[in-house]
Amino acid sequence: MATKSVDCLNLSEEQLKLLEDSFKGCKHPDGATLMLVAAECGLSEEDTQKWFKLRNAQWRQAEGLPAELGSVLD
Repeated sequence: MATKSVDCLNLSEEQLKLLEDSFKGCKHPDGATLMLVAAECGLSEEDTQKWFKLRNAQWRQAEGLPAELGSVLD
């Protein structure tokens, strides 16, 4: 479900690798980190934020947690 949404951004393998590496380090980047990741990937901050939101939902689902961030922080 979330995978299709992440795929709709049409990212290159290099962009995906950079995003995944960033995701492993921080699942909820702050504004400055998001801006740096976006610049490194050649994406807009909006697309980068969207990718993190969708990727977090995908990760939470894989962990058996609700897709939306609830009271339990990861």
